[in-house]
Amino acid sequence: MTVAAPGKPPAAQARDTRTARHPWLTVLATAVRLCLASLVVLLAIIGPLVSPGTPTALVTFAFAKPSGHFPLGSDFLGRDVLARVLNGGWVLLIMAAAATAFGIIVGTAAGVSAAYRRGRADGLIMRTVDVILAFPQLVFALLLVSVIGPKLWLIVLAVGLSHAPQVARVIRSATLDITERDFVKVVELQRMRPSKVMAREILPNLISPLMVEAGLRLTYSIVIMSGLSFLGFGQQPPAANWGLMINENRIGLELNPWAVIVPAALIALLTIGTNTFTDAVARVTLGVDRLPEEAVLTDDLGLGRTT
Repeated sequence: MTVAAPGKPPAAQARDTRTARHPWLTVLATAVRLCLASLVVLLAIIGPLVSPGTPTALVTFAFAKPSGHFPLGSDFLGRDVLARVLNGGWVLLIMAAAATAFGIIVGTAAGVSAAYRRGRADGLIMRTVDVILAFPQLVFALLLVSVIGPKLWLIVLAVGLSHAPQVARVIRSATLDITERDFVKVVELQRMRPSKVMAREILPNLISPLMVEAGLRLTYSIVIMSGLSFLGFGQQPPAANWGLMINENRIGLELNPWAVIVPAALIALLTIGTNTFTDAVARVTLGVDRLPEEAVLTDDLGLGRTT
């Protein structure tokens, strides 16, 4: 008879047990996820340096098939798809990273302040967070961009602000736990200023949730900014941008599908790679892949063996 440890399904326990007994599987999976995102990031960074030509130059007729001179064919205006792909990712990455950093900074400041100061400050900050959360992220970004115009700095600001409420809620929850710990109470008794308490004692203990949030928000930034470019609110033609390329060339999908498939695949690989790697970081940080104490006790007692 096999006795299952309480509180977790047998299938989940078996998966945790396999992971604990074969830790190299987790390391290998994490490495693959990191490589997946890193390859696309590397392509976006060095792409302009190795581009075979100018991304805006008209080099052949529209939707030409792949050939020796143009490995991915041409787009709807006769521009080299390979050159545009190699030049179309670095701005997206920079904007996504900037929006993520802005959202993390604003959300962390709001979450830590709300949890530590509490009272009216907590109520005001969290009610503002609730109001912003009422708008879907893409709709919130579209609202700001449609009113002021498709400016790159505004897109970064809009996407960053849409991230801040989620970050604030997560960081507030983590900060509430940290503020009750002894080392925070000690420095408060020493009459250290609240700003120094938050900066020196609380923030260093928020590194783990901040890393997870940064990875998640970077994934969402890539998706939202690609969607905005597809809708025409990102970089404007004739700029090379992966999201814009999908919209421009979808009318000739049957003639030269590579003009759509390649940028779409790169966005998907970057998003999936970032998301899965973030999930791996979260699992390691939260100890999801570690063998539960109940299962360890069960193995030690010999109750997990089939007799």
